[in-house]
Amino acid sequence: MLDTAKLDAVMSRCPVMPVLVVNDVTLARPMAEALVAGGLSTLEVTLRTPCALEAIEEMSKVPGALVGAGTVLNPSDMDRAVKAGARFIVSPGLTEALAKASVEHDVPFLPGIANAGDIMRGLDLGLSRFKFFPAVTNGGIPALKSLASVFGSNVRFCPTGGITEESAPDWLALPSVACVGGSWVTAGTFDADKVRQRATAAALFTV
Repeated sequence: MLDTAKLDAVMSRCPVMPVLVVNDVTLARPMAEALVAGGLSTLEVTLRTPCALEAIEEMSKVPGALVGAGTVLNPSDMDRAVKAGARFIVSPGLTEALAKASVEHDVPFLPGIANAGDIMRGLDLGLSRFKFFPAVTNGGIPALKSLASVFGSNVRFCPTGGITEESAPDWLALPSVACVGGSWVTAGTFDADKVRQRATAAALFTV
């Protein structure tokens, strides 16, 4: 059985979950340190680069960091991510195979959804927490408001995709939103001071 409480603990930890694409593993630890120092400690490392799994291992060594894996596409990805130290799993979509694998690994699983049919399939699998992705191109705040009105307060979301520092507070103001995913915090050439400053600003957002 999927444990919603464990996923809620992940989603409620910080208002913004940085979505990280790590191309240089030597930057993994200082990036995590800067984010945690700024108040964002829930880190999604996407499996989009050759060093992603190693980055998860390095970031997991940072005190206070809760590191998960994103762009998890299949059970094999999940298995490798969990072995690397990922403590939660984020996927761009929803499959029964991933849902079952998350139960086997006893790891919080946040699947991506784009429409009502996706949410209904998730509910059938015992899921009630979803990543609304890609948030902006799927209709933005009006679309999520419409979906949330159908499924009620038991279903909550982490919108990700196209969300900016400027728009994040508007998303977080929605009752159905537990947190947002964003890549702006670490955008551009890595600068630890700049990342810490952006994280500090984002950590002050309210849900």
